[in-house]
Amino acid sequence: MKIGIMQPYFFPYIGYWQLIHSVDKYVIYDDVNYIKGGWINRNQILMNGKPKMINLKMDGASSNKLIYEINVANDKIYIEKLLRTIRHCYAKAPYFSDVFSLIEEIIYFDNLNIAIYLANSINKIADYIGIKTEFLISSNIRKNDDLKGEDKIIDICKNLNASEYYNAIGGIKLYSPERFDYNGIQLKFLKTIDVEYTQNIDKFIPNLSIIDVMMFNSKEKIREFLNSYVLL
Repeated sequence: MKIGIMQPYFFPYIGYWQLIHSVDKYVIYDDVNYIKGGWINRNQILMNGKPKMINLKMDGASSNKLIYEINVANDKIYIEKLLRTIRHCYAKAPYFSDVFSLIEEIIYFDNLNIAIYLANSINKIADYIGIKTEFLISSNIRKNDDLKGEDKIIDICKNLNASEYYNAIGGIKLYSPERFDYNGIQLKFLKTIDVEYTQNIDKFIPNLSIIDVMMFNSKEKIREFLNSYVLL
């Protein structure tokens, strides 16, 4: 059983979806502290040939709260402005019509709890690009909530009968292969390779939001990208 665990992010980059695609069960890690200035409520899209940050407006966000204790702000004017920005950036993209309809459906989701809101987004996009992985919510999993960091990850893996744990390459310094081996779990890190496509600009800009990937690529091409990685 291959398991992946990560915080829910706002329209994350292609590597996030590769991690989801590579495992049997993916845990949306919603009962850890919210990180201000991270990727939980923001990401980058392409505007006039340069990266442009977009944000979800938050209500009461604090690094002293768990992710599921925070809400998206109920600000319709802000949401409409966000959608206008995305429309402006991608109106001429080849897959704009289908993708923008999906984005509108996601953005207008009526449950404003940030964990549920982003879990819905992740599920909708996974369905659109053909990912079949089973999703679980961390706060719903029976585990020892007194544990922290690596110990909590290992506890979740053991409760889900994981034989392998996959993590994004950015976490390579956070986890010890020996600790995982001791608990009967093989630790692997996923590194994205060779994901490049036409953006209608001179020089490709990598690692933008999945919005950018979907706007410029067919579902079939995106599924090819999902397998463009190596495990370390």
